[in-house]
Amino acid sequence: MSAVPSFTVISGAEVQNSLDGRQKQVVDIVEAAYRLHGEERTVNPPSYFLRFPERPTSRIIALPASLGGDSAVDGIKWISSFPGNVAAGIPRASAVLVLNDHDTGYPFACLESSVISATRTAASAALAADRLTRDRGRPRRVGFFGVGLIARYLHDYLQATGWSFDEIGVHDLSAEHADGFRGYLERAESGPRITVHDSAEELIRSSDLVVFATVAGTPHVHDPAWFEHNPLVLHVSLRDLSPEIILSAVNVVDDVEHCLKADTSPHLAEQRTGNRDFLDGTINDVLCGRLSVPADRPVVFSPFGLGVLDLAVGKFVYDEVTRNGHPTVVPDFFSELKRYG
Repeated sequence: MSAVPSFTVISGAEVQNSLDGRQKQVVDIVEAAYRLHGEERTVNPPSYFLRFPERPTSRIIALPASLGGDSAVDGIKWISSFPGNVAAGIPRASAVLVLNDHDTGYPFACLESSVISATRTAASAALAADRLTRDRGRPRRVGFFGVGLIARYLHDYLQATGWSFDEIGVHDLSAEHADGFRGYLERAESGPRITVHDSAEELIRSSDLVVFATVAGTPHVHDPAWFEHNPLVLHVSLRDLSPEIILSAVNVVDDVEHCLKADTSPHLAEQRTGNRDFLDGTINDVLCGRLSVPADRPVVFSPFGLGVLDLAVGKFVYDEVTRNGHPTVVPDFFSELKRYG
């Protein structure tokens, strides 16, 4: 007979404590979730976008999902993106993750999830960077286009999983934010030369690994010639590149159906061509050896961001907190438990 689980609330501080120093382990967790997804042992419906006519740059996204395997769990991430927050001095994104019991469906935990979301995004990109460069040679020059929280987490995950660079480039529309990110890099790194670039073209042409982590809603980089040196592009923010650039590159996504919607750059390329022939495969195809990446073209990794990754990382955090921490259990959260009173 199944029991009703207790309900636990896990704060952002507890999430961070559970993940600090675990970068390699989290990358392994993300890889395992991708493999489960490739084996069709997940359910990952389309994300739902709540938009506001009077606030067109803001949105809240629901990502429901179900993850199989040894840590089977269901749940949903509810994440907001309000770019105007940055000018007010607070982070753009905020989020919660609700975990549901696999057997009863009861929600058993609510976790602060902006950290989980940034972590799974960074781990996904670090995994892709490693696997997509194994036949091309590791880049020695990295450029960050957009320098918010995601860029910081991604740099941390690259550094913690064995990457080192001779040069790090920085570009952002805000000179203040670019300078702040340079300060962060100078504290985090001791070897590479760090350069703030005034133009997007300059950053891209001088980088073998380009990280897009912006809040752009439409393409703003249009010239395929900027990529003629065949860099690896981690297109984390999804809407930076014109269809012309997508069509000139090797394209790898996390999930075809998810990525080709919501006016992402690959979606615009599909609308332009009327087909999906420009897609070479998924990250799971790379992991399983079904897709090898040539060195004579730019490679663009466009991860839409799968809810199953949030579940995998969130369940790991929940297990860590309940095993080693002091979880906040809400007593009597479920009070109506008798069918007839």
